[in-house]
Amino acid sequence: MKNELNVSMNELLSSLEVFYHKLQSYHWYVKGHAFFTVHAQLESYYDEVSEEIDEVAETLLMIGGAPVSTLKEFLELSKVSEAEGVYIKADDLLPKVRDDYALLEKLAEGVKSTAEEEGNALVSAKMDDLIESFSKAIWMISQSLMA
Repeated sequence: MKNELNVSMNELLSSLEVFYHKLQSYHWYVKGHAFFTVHAQLESYYDEVSEEIDEVAETLLMIGGAPVSTLKEFLELSKVSEAEGVYIKADDLLPKVRDDYALLEKLAEGVKSTAEEEGNALVSAKMDDLIESFSKAIWMISQSLMA
């Protein structure tokens, strides 16, 4: 496995890990009229992201890579920023979640491109699944934000 694929997959893995914790923070600190709906949806999102984290790490191992695994490494490599850990209205957090999904989608597209350049069909196919998942989340959140 070439180093570039290892690096891009670890960036994606780290970003997913930080996003997972960000979603949990929002789940705990969401407030406002849409609390019940958004609270439940955030839990659904972080459960899905947890599976995606494992999928990316295991795929990296399957191709001979080395997934990062410490909080320090995740924070250093993540393109997603942490949540602030303060109460936030659903209307304020949903655009942030949508934007993070868009960032993750771009990272997955980058991994896919690198995998295709290296002829790695396994990683390319795994990224298709992630891109679809992220794209659906972006669309659903965007629909919920329309007035």
